[in-house]
Amino acid sequence: MGSRGGLARSALGFAVSVVALAFVFRSVDVGQVWATLSTANPEWVALMFAFILGDVVLRVVRWRVLLAPLAAPGTAPVGYRDTAASLLVGYLANNVLPARLGEVVRSHDLGERTGLSRAAVLGTIVIERIVDTLVVVSIAAVAILVLSVRGIVASAVLVGFAVTALLVVGVVVGIAAHRLPGADRVRALLDRWPQVRHILSKVRVGLSVARNLRSMVLAVVLSVGSWSLTVLAFAAAAQAVGVQPTMGQAALLAAGANLATAIPAAPGYVGTFELAVVKIAESVGIPSHAGLAFGVLAHVGTLVVTSVGGALVLAFGSRRRTIRAVAAEASTASAAAAPASTGRPATPEE
Repeated sequence: MGSRGGLARSALGFAVSVVALAFVFRSVDVGQVWATLSTANPEWVALMFAFILGDVVLRVVRWRVLLAPLAAPGTAPVGYRDTAASLLVGYLANNVLPARLGEVVRSHDLGERTGLSRAAVLGTIVIERIVDTLVVVSIAAVAILVLSVRGIVASAVLVGFAVTALLVVGVVVGIAAHRLPGADRVRALLDRWPQVRHILSKVRVGLSVARNLRSMVLAVVLSVGSWSLTVLAFAAAAQAVGVQPTMGQAALLAAGANLATAIPAAPGYVGTFELAVVKIAESVGIPSHAGLAFGVLAHVGTLVVTSVGGALVLAFGSRRRTIRAVAAEASTASAAAAPASTGRPATPEE
């Protein structure tokens, strides 16, 4: 059943990407896009890569900030090296595997490297994703107000706010679940599956980093810095192909394109990213072929930086592995977390 479900999700993602690319190719002259890309200024392209690298560095620092509360008293928090390695492995997994498996892969990888509970690490990733979504939706909202954009783009941002609010409510419920009415009945039900109860309790430990005010403030500040570099990367990509967007336009393009990656798609978010860039470019008065050209440039730049980084970690790290081997390990660990008829308690690493 699990393999069938994974196959179905993969098929759905590829179908979404094909449909999105079909819409892109119907509305854009591919010849013009290629001609525009062929004139890209290498200096601006190099600056774009520098902004992308800076973005990744800030994301490493942010995740380490969120992981710090998980350290046992008297022990050092996870180091930057392990944090960066697992983050890049996860990003590589997202680039080549469907269904955003990269988030599971990086939680498993960091657990293997450090001995931290994989479920608790996954809880910090959930918090990271919520902070990320909150910041990028806020950037998009401000850009929409500044540019007076209406229509489907504005509606999509409102949906983003609604989703973010639901995620925040979900985290609050997860953290305070043991205090809510009916908690005793749920606890009694989970006693039938001790592994599930153990893992959920570990996930709640990870979610509880949201109670640490200092960590959350730092995470938000670092997210703002990270997304600012993403906006600058988009602006540099646009400049490389002769487009001079305002900061508001670059912000809306960067935020909207990245929000579109939440839609299930093929590995690397191919299609949904490009369609979002084309539609947003049209809404702010940028020719669609030029928008697609610098959108492709920014997308490829991000994929190259994260994929090469992840590949180097796997090739030259202390444990040489392939990304599919890491994903297989993560899948095996997830399967082991399922309710077992033996009722065997979960190991601390789960």
